[in-house]
Amino acid sequence: MAPREQNAEEPEERSRAAGACVLTILSGAALAGIWAASPEAGVLTVWGAGVGAVWWAARRRVSDSSATPPPGEERPSCRECAGHDFVGAAPLESEKGMLIFKSSPPGKPHHTHIHIAEGR
Repeated sequence: MAPREQNAEEPEERSRAAGACVLTILSGAALAGIWAASPEAGVLTVWGAGVGAVWWAARRRVSDSSATPPPGEERPSCRECAGHDFVGAAPLESEKGMLIFKSSPPGKPHHTHIHIAEGR
């Protein structure tokens, strides 16, 4: 006899969209039942659900993972920047992880030295 092959069945990953569709259908059926019993109760149910959804969305926290980290006080050092006053730093929009450091030479407040370096 040939050895049996064991099929290791992996459990299916359930789709969040499928769950949302099921909840939508069940909610719609419940709303249809409420509406059939009393149109006024149906309207109040729709209004209540809308107010609840807006309240939930307003109270929900937004993730900070996509926010650009603030630049540190550590700035790049080069011969041209030595002795300059630090003006500020900003993220470079075209390159992720790169920062634009601005400094001004002593005695020349209207001149700006720009240094582009990798963020730390």
